[in-house]
Amino acid sequence: MKNNIEIVNLKCGGCANSIKKGLLNIEGVSEVSVELETSKVTVEVANEEILSEVKKKLSSMGYPEIGDANTVIHKAKSFVSCATGRMSTEE
Repeated sequence: MKNNIEIVNLKCGGCANSIKKGLLNIEGVSEVSVELETSKVTVEVANEEILSEVKKKLSSMGYPEIGDANTVIHKAKSFVSCATGRMSTEE
């Protein structure tokens, strides 16, 4: 089942790269795309339980869903995820 999740703190291709990599490591996620312009993550998941896991993973990486708490810790984690994503695209 395909789902769209609108997130906060998405800034660049480095963020998108980290998100794709992180979510594809979850068993039951078969496809991930990230739209920078709309801050939308589209995922193909096996079921609702996996979707819940995807949302938790996004939040733990610093990209909570719109409407969820966006704390200073989320913002700091997204900065680190962004930097990591940028470094992995330069290799």
